Amino acid sequence: MKCPQCTETTLVMTERQGIEIDYCPSCRGVWLDRGELDKLIERSAQAMPTQPPLSAQPVQSHYEPTTRRPDFVDSDYKHNSGHGGYRKRKSWLSELFD
Repeated sequence: MKCPQCTETTLVMTERQGIEIDYCPSCRGVWLDRGELDKLIERSAQAMPTQPPLSAQPVQSHYEPTTRRPDFVDSDYKHNSGHGGYRKRKSWLSELFD
């Protein structure tokens, strides 16, 4: 089957975690066969943890609000090379479409 976007490239079929995926090696577009999107939605619903119910009363702090020193600047921490930064947590969908 030809890529609908590129029109001259043939789609490559692969199977990931039991889901058949057709993708274009040129534009990296992804196409799913009938029913495959339903499988993805079903798996994502199963993978999502349920949220605990929110309490009716807000949480109250037992600490005094802190006051900032006038000479403190947030930009002082921009050049800290010891911290690796935050990394986005990978989902199982990222493994599917790598």
